[in-house]
Amino acid sequence: MTAATATFARDVATLPAFVARIADYASDGPAYLRLAADGAMDWVAAQADATPFISMREATRHATRLPAKLRAFGVPRRD
Repeated sequence: MTAATATFARDVATLPAFVARIADYASDGPAYLRLAADGAMDWVAAQADATPFISMREATRHATRLPAKLRAFGVPRRD
């Protein structure tokens, strides 16, 4: 791994992010995770309504703890 590649990987890992999944009905696009104060999960269509995570690392960590059938993943914020 070169120094430039290592820097890029570190920068991507620290980007603010969301947890997303591709809905069963793909024509509607991705769904983003919203966590309620009591820990309840909901999937919303807009990033503005989703729970932001401090980094891609945290979003990915949370996504991998969800049930595999959801196929969730971390996605960078687009703002």
